[in-house]
Amino acid sequence: MLNQEDLTPFEIANYYCKKLCIEKAMMSDLKLVFLGVLAGLYVGFGSAIAILVLSDAQIFIGFGLSRIFAGAAFSVGIMLVVIAGAELFTGNNLMFMGVCNRKISFIKLIHKWLIVYFSNFIGAIFIAFLLFHSGLWKVNEYAFGLSALKIANAKVSLTFIEALSRGILCNILVCLAIWMSYASKNIIGKIFAVFFPISTFVALNFEHSVANMTYVPFGLLLKGTEVAIVSKQSLNNLSWGSFFINNLLPVTLGNIIGGALIVGVFYWVVYCEK
Repeated sequence: MLNQEDLTPFEIANYYCKKLCIEKAMMSDLKLVFLGVLAGLYVGFGSAIAILVLSDAQIFIGFGLSRIFAGAAFSVGIMLVVIAGAELFTGNNLMFMGVCNRKISFIKLIHKWLIVYFSNFIGAIFIAFLLFHSGLWKVNEYAFGLSALKIANAKVSLTFIEALSRGILCNILVCLAIWMSYASKNIIGKIFAVFFPISTFVALNFEHSVANMTYVPFGLLLKGTEVAIVSKQSLNNLSWGSFFINNLLPVTLGNIIGGALIVGVFYWVVYCEK
C-alpha cells in the first residue's frame, strides 16, 4: 500500500488505524519528549513569522489579505512537523482512531497525549523565551512587539465558548492537513496538502493550543517592557492565569473535539468500522 504514489482516503484510514497509531503508541516516552519539543519549536517558528507578517501587512494590503499572508507564513511550522518529523499534540488527536479500532487502550492514548502536550509546551515556550531575549520585538519601531502583544491580549480576552469553538474549528483543519499529507510520499505533495488547510485556520483566526504556547507567553514577557507602554492598550487581562484558564484550557478541549471526535471518529466510522 505505501509503495503507491498516492493513497485514497480508505487507504489512509486503514494505514493510520492499523499501523501508524500503534507505532506512535509504542514509541518510547523519551523519543516522544524529544520529538514533542521539536514540534513545539517548529510551530513556534511559524507563530513568529505570522507575528511579523501581521505587524504591518494590514497597512498595505488590508485586513483580509494580511490574515491570508500570515496563514501562508505560519504553515511553515506544520510543514516542518510533517516533513522533518516531530510529534504534535493536535495532529496526534487522530490517534483516537486507534482506540475506536481497539488497537490501543484509552489509558495508553492519554499517557502519550500528555507526554507530547507538555513536550510541545517546552519547545513552544522556549521559542517565546528566545524571541524575547533576541530583542527582535524592538525592530521597525516596536512593530513586531506591538503585534505580539496585540495577538496575545486578544487570545486571553476570548470567552470560554469563543475559545472552545475556535479550537474545534482549528483542529478540524489541522487534522485534515495531517490526514492529507499521508496521501503522498512526495514532499511537494505533502507541502500542498499542509499549506491550504493551515493557511485557512490562521487566516480565519481559529485557535491552536500549541501555537498559543508561543503567542501568549511571548506577549506576557513583553508586558513588562517599554513596548507595553507604546502599545497604549489595556493589558489587565494578560496574565498567566488568564492564559491557562481563558485560553489554553478551552482551546485544548476544542482541539481534541475537532481532531479526535470529529475528524478521527467520522473517518473511523466511514472507513474502518466493519
